[in-house]
Amino acid sequence: MNNKLKIIQPKFHSWLLASRPKTLPAAVAPVIVGSALAISKSKFVLVYSVFALACSLLIQIGTNFVNDLYDYLKGADTKARKGPVRVLSSGLISVNEMKTGVFVVFFTAFLLGLYLVKAAGLVILIIGIASIAAGIAYTAGPFPLAYHGLGDLFVFTFFGLIGTMGTYYLHTHEFSFLAFITSVPIGALVTNILVVNNYRDIDEDRASGKNTLAVIIGKNLTRYQFVVLTLLSFLVPVILFAWFGYSAWIFLPYLTIPIAYKTMVMLKTFEGLQLNKTLELTAKLSALYGLLFAVGLVL
Repeated sequence: MNNKLKIIQPKFHSWLLASRPKTLPAAVAPVIVGSALAISKSKFVLVYSVFALACSLLIQIGTNFVNDLYDYLKGADTKARKGPVRVLSSGLISVNEMKTGVFVVFFTAFLLGLYLVKAAGLVILIIGIASIAAGIAYTAGPFPLAYHGLGDLFVFTFFGLIGTMGTYYLHTHEFSFLAFITSVPIGALVTNILVVNNYRDIDEDRASGKNTLAVIIGKNLTRYQFVVLTLLSFLVPVILFAWFGYSAWIFLPYLTIPIAYKTMVMLKTFEGLQLNKTLELTAKLSALYGLLFAVGLVL
């Protein structure tokens, strides 16, 4: 029994590494905010949000698995990379094991999503299939999005706009301009997680032929991109207060301004492995902003 545990525990740890826990706030924030917007409209069903959160996390994890797999196969992930450990390049998980993991995770997300399709109709089926397909196309297929400068757009669209608006649709069966506006800061801050990641890896990605947006526009413009997305996220509460009648509680996310400023300073001054700290703080910022934003929408 002890020997079995010794075998299982390291493998579990490897899969945990592959899931990239520090990126998972990107999957949580849109569901929380979309649910909060539904609550503010007195249209909320808890079980819908629970299933939506499970599907969102699984799609995020599946996308991370695909990213790990195809970056390794394409030679973009090597032992020289500055980021956290990648399980394939480190030999912790085999290619075949990862392919199986990708199938299991995405198939589980699909099965859980069928409950939401039953609850809210074919629109949710289309969103779910598109999200899974995009997660695979992020680094796989004949035109991998991340290799052609489209990774940022993918993250903003699916983990910001679609994630938030889709959750809202589950409860209300409608899309609205309000839901769109509300999704923007989530998309912006979640995208910034990728911006930091690509900024850190810009030299390695350029050498391996992975043309991320950071590789295409260079370090200076990537830092400006980060700042613009950050400022955009703090503009939205003003819009909601001035034009949509939300109370002053909508400015709760402004409590994160010191953290946001710190991430901008870190991105400008840090290099190499130091940027992993920036990446972690950027992920925490997206989660904390999302939580405070959700509270502000409800109060």
